[in-house]
Amino acid sequence: MGLAGIPQTTENALPLLHEIRHALGRLSDCGESTVLDLRAIPFGPGDEERVLAVLGEGEISARINTLGESRVWESRFPGVWLVEHFNHQQERIALQIEVTEIPEILKTQRGDLQESLSRLSESLITEDPRPETSK
Repeated sequence: MGLAGIPQTTENALPLLHEIRHALGRLSDCGESTVLDLRAIPFGPGDEERVLAVLGEGEISARINTLGESRVWESRFPGVWLVEHFNHQQERIALQIEVTEIPEILKTQRGDLQESLSRLSESLITEDPRPETSK
């Protein structure tokens, strides 16, 4: 705390943006993904808002509903994604920046692939997928 109980600014927005730039370079050069946990960074007043304003929102976004809602959106910089998780009370429990081609939460899990294959196979056995023909 600063004078008279006013929190001092940590000014971590600019160093974080530089870290994102370096991570984007690693992704571009050698395919290395990076995850940055924003809740682990000591932000001062306005730092998070500055980072989010610079990153902005791109063309892609998704909402996932498992154990609470998660929101994923690509920033205005392709390859820089924001991933925000909420609990059932709509309290934010995580905010991350993923510098990657596609965030992990959007990838199909291996176990889900096997279940999907089984369900589709069963559907093909029990249902006739051919269109109705006119008589």
